[in-house]
Order: sequence, then structure tokens, then C-alpha cells
Amino acid sequence: MVFVGGIAYLQWYKKNVLDKIELAFEPGYDPALEIATNIYKKRDCEEDEVEFEVEPPWTQHLRRREQDHIDRIVQGDEPGHYYVLLGPKGSGKGTMVFDSMAAIEADGVAVCDAHPDLEVFRLRLGKALNYEFHEDSQTGLFQRRDPREAGPSLDIERALNKLEKVALRRAKKRGKPSVLIINNVHHFNNDEQGRNMLLQLQQRAELWAVSGIMTLVFSTDDYWPFHVMRRAASRMHVLSIYDLSNTEALHACGRMRKGLRNRTGDPEEIAKVVSIVGGRLSYLYRTASSENPIEMADNLLRVEKEWLLSQIGLIVDCDDDVMDEQKWSSCSWLLLQEFVELRKKQEQEIEEDIKAGRADKNASFDIPLPTIPYSRCRQLMTRADFMEELDRLNIISIDAYHNVRPDSMLVLHAARQVVGEEGFEERLNSVRDRIDEIESLHRTRELTFKDLDKGDKIRLAVDKDGEKLV
Repeated sequence: MVFVGGIAYLQWYKKNVLDKIELAFEPGYDPALEIATNIYKKRDCEEDEVEFEVEPPWTQHLRRREQDHIDRIVQGDEPGHYYVLLGPKGSGKGTMVFDSMAAIEADGVAVCDAHPDLEVFRLRLGKALNYEFHEDSQTGLFQRRDPREAGPSLDIERALNKLEKVALRRAKKRGKPSVLIINNVHHFNNDEQGRNMLLQLQQRAELWAVSGIMTLVFSTDDYWPFHVMRRAASRMHVLSIYDLSNTEALHACGRMRKGLRNRTGDPEEIAKVVSIVGGRLSYLYRTASSENPIEMADNLLRVEKEWLLSQIGLIVDCDDDVMDEQKWSSCSWLLLQEFVELRKKQEQEIEEDIKAGRADKNASFDIPLPTIPYSRCRQLMTRADFMEELDRLNIISIDAYHNVRPDSMLVLHAARQVVGEEGFEERLNSVRDRIDEIESLHRTRELTFKDLDKGDKIRLAVDKDGEKLV
């Protein structure tokens, strides 16, 4: 009876695991969606009982043109592919995804956030899929420890195996694929372990895209996950999310201001704010919700400038202990200096076009961020390995077309203020000269001669031709 009962329990447990995973894709409660949208829900209490002001999301005032495409992906209407949402931090990737999920009550969608520690990611994936990794099984009382336990990668592979069975079952019933969203995959470490995990997920994404049972969506702020995934990609589509143009940001900020403060903002005031913060939605939201938008925009610029100097500030006559850090800083400023020069050229060209009548007088307001090809940036910096760190720190952003631009308008304005300071060029050259001196000293070798008496002579010869000795 014990033997028969054990077999029955195993069969029931395996079926229950699949049923629980399928329940995670049913419409209704989703942990990630519930947390993301909880603050925006109206409270059933009086205004004087509210301790803080609850503001609606910016998507209530603005619908981006990428939203329709994301809606089709989240609803499962784009089978046969998997997607990478690539864009800088604060551009609206996550908000648009959650907005699409809320519209369908997360029917057929699950969300999981990446993490550098794969053990934490294993738990997050299990929570998103409603999967316990057999840790709730009672069979462990009657068996030895599973010899296949070899870390989080193997556990995640088991979870994906279970998910594949559920995806097949749901695809037959619904007639369209389910969707699994891996958010912020740039949080994986860019080392062998992190890249292997990204490849493990990508291989499943490729397989499931071919069969049309599951659509995986990867979102990332940084460029390196896309660079890693494109090597083995055949069904991967990239959706680049950029900042709004200044004209679009002008209308968006006005609508946000009206919705958040219930007042129509001064057009000149809003134009001034947009000229400072650009089209980054997170910055527009913060300025629109402020009592004094211009003051908030100036404060954001001031903080961005000080943060930039804290990361890549130049130190004249630096010691050799910080030589590597100053090498990285000086190379970074060479790139930012080129962005500033390109911006000045853009403004000069627009002014000439306006004077010649080839452009409208308002054309100078909508100048896009300057871009430099990735290959050209390597030549300017002379150190290609610095590009990834600049992208990670959100100083630059790299898109799917290998175009490099400042991460935001605030970064460009902050860099322009620093480059425009008196003596910046001399300071930059001084730091680079100091680095050359230190490296020259490191390459210098000292020769010591022993057993020499007074009056002995030493003759050194430098033979550059290699033909005869002196």
C-alpha cells in the first residue's frame, strides 16, 4: 500500500506542478503587475487621510508610438519571434510593458526580473512561474539527495522544461503563444556565468519561437546583452526605445502638467524645461509634477553635472595609484568633447538653414542628440573596453544600429558646461601628458653594475642599424 500510495503521490504531484505553472498565466493576479500598479490605484479614504500624494502613471497622459507594437507582443499576436527591448534607463520600456499587461489583466503573461546572483534569479523565476523547484515535495523523506543538484543553472533548466510542457498545453487551448518577460537582463554579470545564463534563456527563446508556443521578451538598458545574443540569434527582433523628440516632449509635458497639477503650464516655461531635460520620460514626469518645473530641471542638471564629475572627473598631476582611473576619465572626456563639438556644428547648420530660408525658425528647438558610429568612438577613445563601462553608468547609450549618443540631454548639457569651462583643454592635455610620463617611468629599467673599482670604465653602445658594433 505504501508503494502504490507513493506512485499515486508522484503522479499527482507532477500534474499539480504543471497546473500551478499554468495558473501563473491565467488572467487576474500577477505579482509583478500587482506591485507595479498598486500605487496608482485609487484609495477608498478621504483626502486628509492620505499621507502622500498618489500620482497617476505617465501613460495616462501619453501613448507612445511603440505601445501598439508592445501590445501585440504581450497579447501573443506576434508568434514566431522573440524580442529585445533596448533603450536607456527611464525611456519607458517597463511602464509600457506593464500598461499592456494591465489592459489584458496579465492573461498569458508572466514577468521576472533579472539579478546578478543566479540563486536570487532562480527564486524570482520560480515566483513568476508559481514553481517551487520540487522543494515542497514530500518524496525527500524516502530518498537520498538528488545527485543532479548542481546550482541554479540546472534548477532553472528544470523550470524551463516544466514551462515548455505548460506552454504546449496552453498553445493548444488558446491558439496563440504565452509570453514570458525577463526584465532588466543587463543586471546579469557580464562574465562567463552571466553570459551562459543569457545563452540558456536565448536557446529556449529560439526553440519556442519556432514552434510558436511561447514568446520571450528581454528588456535591457545596456548594450552588452544584445551584443552577446546577436551571435546566436536567428529569430530575434530588436525594438529600440528612444527618447521623445523635443516637439513630442513639449506636448507630453503639457499633458502631464495638466493631468498631475490640474493646471495649464506656461508654454514658454514648458519649452524651457524641455530644452534642459530633453525627451526622457522619467525627467519629464518629475518636472511636470513639481511646483516649479524650471527649478526642478535646473536641479536635475546640477545633480547630473556633479555626478558626471564624480565618475570621470580629471585630476591634474595625479599620482600613479590613480593612473588607470585617470586614463579612463581622459578617454571618456575625449568622447564627450566630440559630442559637444558635434552639437555645436548641428546648431550652426540649423542657424545657416534658417537664415537661408531652408528651415523653419523653430527648427533649432528640435535638434536630435548627436550620434557617432561605434567604430569611430573606438578610434576617438583608443580604448574600446571603456565603452561598456560608460554604457553601464548611463553616460552614453548604444542602439541596435551601433550608433553611440549621450545617454540623455542632461548628460549632454552637463558635458557641455564642463567642456566650456576656461582651461578645460589645458587640463585634459595635462592629465594625458601626466599619464604618458607615468607610463614612461613604468617602462624605464634600472641597470646595476657590480664589482666595479675606482677608475673602471663602462661603455654603452646603442646599435639601431644592427650592422656593426661600436
